[in-house]
Amino acid sequence: MRIILLGPPGAGKGTQAKVLAQELGVAHISTGDILRQNVKEATQLGKEAKDFMDRGLLVPDGLMSKMLQDRFAKSDVKQGFILDGYPRNIAQAKTLEEIFRLKGLDVDLVVYLDSSDSVIIQRLSGRLVCSKCSANYHITNMPPLRQGFCDKCGGSLYQRTDDKVETIKKRLEVYKNEVSDLIKYYSEENKLHRLSADGQAEEVLKEIVVLTKQ
Repeated sequence: MRIILLGPPGAGKGTQAKVLAQELGVAHISTGDILRQNVKEATQLGKEAKDFMDRGLLVPDGLMSKMLQDRFAKSDVKQGFILDGYPRNIAQAKTLEEIFRLKGLDVDLVVYLDSSDSVIIQRLSGRLVCSKCSANYHITNMPPLRQGFCDKCGGSLYQRTDDKVETIKKRLEVYKNEVSDLIKYYSEENKLHRLSADGQAEEVLKEIVVLTKQ
């Protein structure tokens, strides 16, 4: 099963993709994780990406394309995958289509997780990330057992610069300006399904699983 999860920042793509990948026994490919890994390791691509991320802007297509080509070259993708965080616009969708063509891949399902601005801001502005293992927490929804420290590895928690309220609003504005054409693109391919992601993660997951069985 090869699935693309679309949706605005904070819609829960990462949360759903991780669990869904485990249930289906396929690879979880997160562009967010790929970006953060490059930034953390201070690769050349990571340095370039960080400048855009810190300003609340989307990472240019060329940078993301190079990172994705490397990821799709790995053997675990052959069993299937859940891709979240990409594509975000038509240019990226066409780039992804070309990567798939070269790798002999195709997409079975595209799920758009729709979420309201107020829910997104509440989720992202309260998010905390472990500086060591990158585990995610939330100030109110999923707080750590010990304030300021990761339950898994004891690393210190921090708030990403792109999770500040004003930066979140800017990210949403940028996203909305590009996503309408992307939705149309996959709708015309008869692969797009829209789901509300404002509810509990468990309920949203059940709806996605139903779609994979149709």
